[in-house]
This record gives sequence, C-alpha cells and structure tokens, in this order.
Amino acid sequence: MRDEEIKALFDQQAAGYDKQWAGMAPIREALYLLLDALFIDLPADARILCVGTGTGAEIAHLAERFPGWRFTALDPSGAMLEVCRQRAEHGGFAERCDFHEGYLDTLAPGAVYDGATCFLVSQFLLDPAVRTGFFGQIAQRLKPGALLASVDLAADIQSPAYEVLLPGWMTLMSAAGVDAQMLERARAAYARDVAVLPTQQVAGIIQAAGFNAPVQFFQAGLMHGWVSRRATDV
Repeated sequence: MRDEEIKALFDQQAAGYDKQWAGMAPIREALYLLLDALFIDLPADARILCVGTGTGAEIAHLAERFPGWRFTALDPSGAMLEVCRQRAEHGGFAERCDFHEGYLDTLAPGAVYDGATCFLVSQFLLDPAVRTGFFGQIAQRLKPGALLASVDLAADIQSPAYEVLLPGWMTLMSAAGVDAQMLERARAAYARDVAVLPTQQVAGIIQAAGFNAPVQFFQAGLMHGWVSRRATDV
C-alpha cells in the first residue's frame, strides 16, 4: 500500500479502532507480558520510540509499568495520534510523551533512543528493499545495543501450515467479535496489501537493516514478534 493509502485507511478507523479489536486483548496482553521481560533492563529514564503507535496501547502499558520512561509516539495518521494523545492525557502520562505525526524520515536525526517498538507496521511495506530501509531508519535512531521489539503477520503462504493457520486466524478474529466486513477486508488485504512473508525472511530483513540476528519471542496465530539489538558497528 502507498503511504497516503495507509494514512487514509487508519484515519477512517481511528475513532472505533480500540472497540473494534477489543476482543483480541488476550493476545495483546500476552505480548506485553513478554515485552516487559525483554525491556526490564533498560535504563530507568529510558527513551522509547514507538513507530506506528496507532492509538497508543503499548505506550499506555509501558508508561504504567515503567514510570520513568519517556516516549515518542510516531504515526502518520493524525486521527490515530489524537486518540493516542487523549489516552495519554486520561492516563496521566501525556507529559512523558512527544506526539509526532509523520514518518520516520520526518524525525530529527540522531541515535537517541534506548528502545523501540514497531507493532504490525512493516507488513504494509510490500517491497523487501523498502522494508529493509524502514528498519534501517529505526536503527539510525537507536543507540548502539538498543532493543527493538517488532511484531508482524508472518507465514510461508505456500506451505500446508498456512492453510491451517489462516482459517484459524480468521475464526479467532470472528470469535473475538471482529465484524464480518472487517474480516473480509482483512482476508483481502492479506492477499493484496500485506507482505505476509516467512518468519526467517522477516528476520533477515531486520538483520540486514543494522540489527543483530533477531530472536523470535512471540507467536499467536499468524502474528509473530522478534526482539533484536541495534548492531554496534552500524
């Protein structure tokens, strides 16, 4: 999908996004539980870059868990970012957040962050070279050795396993209350607008962008999570 198409899509969904996906909360909470364990040794005053933060769910979780951390909430969707801002104000951590509408290349340059999150974002970049460049831009803004936690849909779509996982994933979303129209939109997007790649290929893209070999720490259906450190020789 082109940048303007992605922005328009999420602008349209912003107001009802959290309610629409509320039934998937158990998966999100499991992800955050593991994320806490991976990020626990970051500095007490760590600065975290949240790429494609959407409505700010991971920031809300991390802000409560780590009260000394500061966050940059980055998203191209102004509507999503406004929901994120309202969440932060309601949660009492807005003063620890910088809200930035735009893409990575609009951030001030410099390796200043101790960690980063990037959840269900890079999968919308269909060209592997562009996807590598995207992760490279994240690496450029991290301190050497800083952690990146990234999550995307991943699978070998030519494998028998995918024929099992895809219907199961759709059934899971349906049982979680995702409406039929959104399910059909998701199914179509997986075939056309989302780069669902084998896990080893996604890990290779991240590593080629300036990170040490990623370690997969999470899987729920088609959703996979990797943690990796910015290489010190980038």
